[in-house]
Amino acid sequence: MPQTLFIHAQLATMSGNTGYGLLDDAAMLVDGDRIEWVKPTQQVEMIEDAEIVDCNGRLVTPGLIDCHTHLVYGGDRADEFELRLEGASYEEIARKGGGILSTVNATRKATEAELLLQAAPRLEQLLSEGVTTVEIKSGYGLDGDNEIKMLRVARQLAEKYRLRIKKTFLAAHALPPEFESRADDYIRQVCEDMLPRAHAEGLVDAVDVFIESIAFSVEQAERVFDAAQKRGLPVKAHVEQLSDLGGTLMAAGRSALSVDHIEFLKDSDVAALADSGTVAVLLPGAFYVLRETQLPPVRSLRQHNIPIAIATDSNPGSSPICSLLLIMNMACTLFRLTPAEALRGVTVNAAKALGLDSEIGTLEAGRQADLVIWDLERPSQLAYQIGINSCARIMQAGIWRQPTGKESML
Repeated sequence: MPQTLFIHAQLATMSGNTGYGLLDDAAMLVDGDRIEWVKPTQQVEMIEDAEIVDCNGRLVTPGLIDCHTHLVYGGDRADEFELRLEGASYEEIARKGGGILSTVNATRKATEAELLLQAAPRLEQLLSEGVTTVEIKSGYGLDGDNEIKMLRVARQLAEKYRLRIKKTFLAAHALPPEFESRADDYIRQVCEDMLPRAHAEGLVDAVDVFIESIAFSVEQAERVFDAAQKRGLPVKAHVEQLSDLGGTLMAAGRSALSVDHIEFLKDSDVAALADSGTVAVLLPGAFYVLRETQLPPVRSLRQHNIPIAIATDSNPGSSPICSLLLIMNMACTLFRLTPAEALRGVTVNAAKALGLDSEIGTLEAGRQADLVIWDLERPSQLAYQIGINSCARIMQAGIWRQPTGKESML
């Protein structure tokens, strides 16, 4: 099997419970698709027939992970962006048929080929910044055929780009117009028809629900979670984004992989996450675009040692962002995360939010060889700079992948 030996690297292993796990002038051997060992360069003997990569002091990190996206959808919502700036609220737009439902209409009209064509440049932008794993949710079809169509497109993206994509079933994202005032009937359809069909096609890695006053109640979400867990599928939830309905406590009680948004989560409820293993996923892009003011309880999350992940939440309405590097900066400037917390949020903790923490997210022996070489010297520079993509070279599962539109300097 092919071997690659990295030498003279500034290696941010992300091992341990805090910080970068930084190793200066480090070496690392990749054998096939796995990391064989990590040690100081001065202790290394050259390996015959191995590809030698002299990093010359450059920073090397695990491949970045975007653990919450809605990349597959039709159309855009630039008009609603304008309405919000003129004073309309997110809730007002949603209740007038805008918001998620406007994207539902565009997505239902689009073919699989059209959705693939529209999603590709969004994904390519993420890939150009060193992203090696992406989660993509459904949730803009809101009927069996169209939810499955979205998940099929996510699978096609994984095949086209030879990328690890985790597919999340989010049919309980909004109430479709044909079920107006019949939310319980729609949830029954989700549980008894839509999820079984999608799962039978092998299109579901996890199940998500939007628990909110403009979406679904805690009780309705529990029914969806029951259907998911009956099929052995992990669950996660959009919770406490606009109000506190108690969705986080319920999801934590179900050992959800993650609870996402959580701006309105009370400090007193954070402790419930500590025993659940659930990751708190913060989404500063939506906070920024919607001009929200309610900050998530970051201090309490730290105090209770809750793993914090961050993600783009890339979607057409509340976070039309396809830059995980920008999100790292936003997490620091808006939510006061440290640069180390931000990098952990898109590596080791993001892997845990997808149930992949035994495979990826750190640079340690036995882990899959997903890594990025940056034209940088210090990991803090990743969250510090804005508008500069310093990604020089990407390896995924032991195979080199050239950053989109860039010539390698190595």
